[in-house]
Amino acid sequence: MVVFESLKTITRYRSARLIFNPCAGAFRRGGARRLARALDLLRSAGHQVEEHPTTGPGAAGEMARDLIARGADLILVAGGDGTVNEALNGMAGAATPLGVLPAGTANVLGHELGLGSLEQAAARIGECEPVRVALGLLRPSDAPPRHFLMMAGAGLDALVVNELNPDLKRRLGKFAYWVATFRLVGRRLEEFDVRAGGVQRRCGFALAARVRNYGGDLEIARGASLLRNDFEAVLLEGAAASRYLKYFAGVGIRTLGRMRGATILRSRALELSGGRAPVQVDGEAAGWLPATIEIVDDGTTLLVPPQFLAREIR
Repeated sequence: MVVFESLKTITRYRSARLIFNPCAGAFRRGGARRLARALDLLRSAGHQVEEHPTTGPGAAGEMARDLIARGADLILVAGGDGTVNEALNGMAGAATPLGVLPAGTANVLGHELGLGSLEQAAARIGECEPVRVALGLLRPSDAPPRHFLMMAGAGLDALVVNELNPDLKRRLGKFAYWVATFRLVGRRLEEFDVRAGGVQRRCGFALAARVRNYGGDLEIARGASLLRNDFEAVLLEGAAASRYLKYFAGVGIRTLGRMRGATILRSRALELSGGRAPVQVDGEAAGWLPATIEIVDDGTTLLVPPQFLAREIR
């Protein structure tokens, strides 16, 4: 049961369930203390919450599905973007809201929503508003379909995800992604065809974005929004990995859309074929091309801070 206090517009959840990844970056660095502080903040705000650690890769989705079936009125996920994505795939289509407590390496979704730290997000859960949002759905040729909140990509960025060294990621955090990217300089990328929004391009990088942020630092899709029912597609041409250093410089100085070889458009679906390139969703490896990416309307309920809503609808 959810109880509303109309004067303070605070929601108190009576059957909240916290799924957390004990291997997430925040817990490796801060240990059990950070989780304990987050739970104390939730409970002191009047939420009744139980914690459930994941047991391994892929476990969060089945856990979320089971907890909803047993009456959870809120699923909280404390972990990185990958753990959030796993849980999402167990609760897509359900009415139960998803709340995010950033505790990973990049925390792209946390940056997008303006959640702050793990503890700050926990303290503000009751202020957040449940909003029905669309999801993306990736259908790769060699793996099960995957829903996603943020992005699906093919080519260069998925290659970086595939080749990322887990030990380096643990030691360097999100800087490890840039190390992996620079190691690809000098290589040639597998190109592939992309059809989206009435155009066709031969690309080495394609991104279907629902968020502006990319890697937590760059705004690569400046017109994307979780409140829209489409993607902002970023299509970059070229087989030489070194060419993408110029593209990413263009992202940094906000000139990407004017660069030769770059196409930015809106679309509800992308078709990717004609090449053997890897794909990723929300920063996790998800298979290989060919693949399709599509919008699923009314996909999930997401808790968002009121400041995020004010920014997105103005």
